[in-house]
Amino acid sequence: MNAKLIHLAWLLVALTISPLAKAQDVETGPANATGVGSSALEPLSSNTLDDLRMLYRQLILAENRHDTAFIRALVWKNPSALLVAKTATLAEGNWAGFWGPDIVVSHIGSLFKAGSFRIDPDFAKERVVGLTADVAQTYVPVMITVAFAGQTPVPKPFLMILEWIRTPQGWRMATDIALPIPPSPTNLVAAQRMN
Repeated sequence: MNAKLIHLAWLLVALTISPLAKAQDVETGPANATGVGSSALEPLSSNTLDDLRMLYRQLILAENRHDTAFIRALVWKNPSALLVAKTATLAEGNWAGFWGPDIVVSHIGSLFKAGSFRIDPDFAKERVVGLTADVAQTYVPVMITVAFAGQTPVPKPFLMILEWIRTPQGWRMATDIALPIPPSPTNLVAAQRMN
C-alpha cells in the first residue's frame, strides 16, 4: 500500500476528531478491558468500549454471512467513509481506498460475490480505544480468506483497523483498513531457497 493512501487514511482520522470530550464519558483507567494501556484519561467509558467491541463482533458476523444490509446500516453515512482493500484488477492499483458509503458497501459486496470470504479475528489481541468522546479505534489481527481478484482462498494474516464515529444514530464505522501482513524475512528467505 502506498504512503499517500496511508496519509489520506490518517488525515481522515485527524479531520474527524472532536476537540472536546464530553465530561460525562471521561474516566481514568486502563485503555481497554485487558488492563493494557496507560493510566491516562480514556475519553470513553468502559461500557462504551464494551459496546464497540460488541459492534465489531456483529460486523464480523455480518461479513461472514455476507449480510450487506447489516453492513450498510453500520457504515458512516458520509462521503469520507473509507474502505482500504484489494482492487479487482492490477490496472486499478492492486490496493486502493474506496470512498463513500455506497462505494464501500458495493466493494464489500463484490468481495462476497467472488466466492469464499471469511474473517477470523484474534479477539485475544483486540484493542479498542477512544481517541475522543466521538471517535474510537478497533485494532485486531485477523485471518482473511477471500477468492477476490484471482486470489486463492487460503487464510492470510491482516491487521484490521477500524475507526468509529459517534453519530446521532449511534456508532458508525468510518474507516475499515485491512493491512496485509507480509511474510517474515525468515519465512521469505526459506521460501526462496525452496524455489
